[in-house]
Amino acid sequence: MPALQRRRFLGSLLGAGAIAQAQQQPPGPPPILPFDEHGPLVIERARGGKPRAGQVVAAIQPHSDDIPIFAAGTLCKLTAEGATPYLIRVTNDDMAGPGWYAETVTGNERDNNAVGRVLGVKKVFDLNYNNHTMDNIARSELRARFIFLFRMLKVDIVISYDPWGHYEENPDHYVTSACVEAAAWMAGGRKDYPEHFEAGLQPHGVREKYYFARFQQRINRVVDIAPFVERKIDVNLENVAQGPAGHTGARLRARLEKEGKRLALLGNDDTTANRNYIREFVLDRDRETGKRHGLEYAEQFHYIGPEPDRVEEYIRRNATQR
Repeated sequence: MPALQRRRFLGSLLGAGAIAQAQQQPPGPPPILPFDEHGPLVIERARGGKPRAGQVVAAIQPHSDDIPIFAAGTLCKLTAEGATPYLIRVTNDDMAGPGWYAETVTGNERDNNAVGRVLGVKKVFDLNYNNHTMDNIARSELRARFIFLFRMLKVDIVISYDPWGHYEENPDHYVTSACVEAAAWMAGGRKDYPEHFEAGLQPHGVREKYYFARFQQRINRVVDIAPFVERKIDVNLENVAQGPAGHTGARLRARLEKEGKRLALLGNDDTTANRNYIREFVLDRDRETGKRHGLEYAEQFHYIGPEPDRVEEYIRRNATQR
């Protein structure tokens, strides 16, 4: 047999042997699931009645436009289901808006209060840290303020930035989220800040967290917000100082008119222009999220719910009467 044919023949035997050996080997172990998965993907839809009556939800945002852009639909859904909402803004927004610093602060405070009114929150809290410099604050102080609010308001649900979202550039976002995460747990302790108890407060840990992110995060909860889209547009209309919503549609319509152009999307008046601009450009993320899950509009979160009581569950399934 020529040398070339011999090499091919031996190679084919070796290849067949390797395949047979691989087929005889037992399958490997199943893949290890991430420890922090917090459950499979759930599509959350609006429920009839008031299943969340008696619960309290705190929507926590570093800036006046965060909740309107990322979570207004979900907050409206929880409120419609009976939860009592509060809005907590952490900074004074002095770096994002028109005019001098004082004008910027005033404009954003006006917007934030208007957002709270449209969302129907019971109260707006402003913590008044400077914008873009929260990586320079004492996190223990902010955490303590959140713990006080969680105990005082008896917060059951928080909506805020994801403390584990990837590629977040804004220090206000990641500092706020880290302090929210720690405070939600510590508020349930009986030894942290005992002076709270002397003032009549009680331990009260947060049971549910809806964490949103601007960029990459682990998604396990998608909330159908189609019934609340018009309300979300109403909320975003109030963010005039820093956009990207507010009156942006009217400004774009005016610019195009000067250039001799027209977009049918913007209609024939400023109200139509503003609403349709928000629907098309501000809610495009919600539209794409919804499309991926067979919904019209949706907001996405990393959701962490209450830990199941395995002992009580075991008792329920196995205990017998004596």
